[in-house]
Amino acid sequence: MEYALETQGLSKVYKSLLHGHVRALDPLDLQVQAGCVFGLLGGNGAGKSTFVKTVLRICRPTSGSCRILGIDARNPAARQQVGYLPEGTAFPRYLTGRGVCEYFGKLKGLTGQKLKDEVDAKLKLVGMQDWGDRKVTKYSKGMKQRVGLAQALLGDPKLVILDEPTDGVDPAGRHEIRDVIKGLGKSGVTIFLNSHLLAEVEAVCDEIAIMYRGRLLRRGPVKQITEEMSIRDGRMQLRFRTSELPAELPAIVNGAERDDGGFKCSVANRDEIPALIDALRGSGVRIYEVEQYHASLEEAFLQILEDGHATGVGGRQ
Repeated sequence: MEYALETQGLSKVYKSLLHGHVRALDPLDLQVQAGCVFGLLGGNGAGKSTFVKTVLRICRPTSGSCRILGIDARNPAARQQVGYLPEGTAFPRYLTGRGVCEYFGKLKGLTGQKLKDEVDAKLKLVGMQDWGDRKVTKYSKGMKQRVGLAQALLGDPKLVILDEPTDGVDPAGRHEIRDVIKGLGKSGVTIFLNSHLLAEVEAVCDEIAIMYRGRLLRRGPVKQITEEMSIRDGRMQLRFRTSELPAELPAIVNGAERDDGGFKCSVANRDEIPALIDALRGSGVRIYEVEQYHASLEEAFLQILEDGHATGVGGRQ
């Protein structure tokens, strides 16, 4: 299997005069398959940005190793086919959006007509073709993010690392950026993104990893993780939309939770559902809808973090 990104025992400890040694990243093993759209999730301070900066050698790891597109990350050649949009990116105030792209394009070795064509194409791709000649001081935060994405895509990199790519972008813009990411993924480009917008991650990512206090808690396909949260302790969860419920639900309804317009409960298997419906109808409850409950990525994420906190995983030193 070909990996676009692979780390082994990668860790980072910061030395602070106030706090002593702070372990921002525990030894972490992570593999991202080539051509995958991969999301790294975690709360503030989880270590996501530290991980990205360590992979790109913006800061040096304390221990461990990393390979980018099969090349040791210590070798500058490993980053030649990488596009990067950092979190909270800032550009020189005197530049236009086009000037920003031309500047970074030249750093990537683009010149002449090739540079012009690339800049035009990438500004169009992110919906900034009509604003490219205006100074970045006239841009909203979302527009700056679009230009940041455009520069990250110059040179057609094989691996694109995006740290909060839709931060400050309006809903229409997030939809457009989502389409860009999906299109890149379909074309074989590997996308690695950090984001707090879990609905966005759920919509575009093939796989995710969840971090908590510098440690990896869970990784896998999005569908697999949400399905595991939908079936807890081996029981199928159902959602009923009903008329007004009686004060006491029938005894067959175990562990029910009141929900908007009805309730949620769990059953061991599908064979229990007809008896459950009969019991409700016998109590005078009108049933308008029954559906299997599917956890969202946000619900799964919060549950995994709660489990990690409860077990004391990822304590900082």
